[in-house]
Amino acid sequence: MITLKGKHIFLRALEPEDLEFVHAVENDETIWEISNTQTPYSKFLIKQYLEQAHKDVFEVKQLRLVISSYTNESLGLIDIFDFDFKNKRAGIGIVLKEQGNRSKGYGSEALQLLSNYSFTHLDLHQLYCNISEYNVASIKLFTSLGFEQIGLKKDWNYVNGSYKNEYIFQLINN
Repeated sequence: MITLKGKHIFLRALEPEDLEFVHAVENDETIWEISNTQTPYSKFLIKQYLEQAHKDVFEVKQLRLVISSYTNESLGLIDIFDFDFKNKRAGIGIVLKEQGNRSKGYGSEALQLLSNYSFTHLDLHQLYCNISEYNVASIKLFTSLGFEQIGLKKDWNYVNGSYKNEYIFQLINN
């Protein structure tokens, strides 16, 4: 049995009822830098995306799950992207919507659950993530779960009129 359940949270597939939540996350300008977003998303586009969310990760090369509390509160989203089965690797990203839900261990638990799933059920060899050099919380989160900084991409992202460096982190399943 595939278990994406932790002590405090569980990961679940996207549902049509997640339209408002995903719309709110995707259109929150305070996290656009994290998601490398430039423009808002319409409810129409997100509805279309949710209608396609049932497709297999091997087909669409990505998987997005909702981080949910056991009281069924949607806390955030966690993604596998750039899924490359031939080379057995994928990118991973996470966002918790509300500031008040951060630094409570939800992100750590979600990242651990998805990493384990990626290695055991998707047979991946490695995961990677891209993190702005100023995103101390994400750097702390990923390094606490064994991700290692393997590079620095200088002047990688243009944000609010200036260039920012971005680190690449990697976790190899031994």
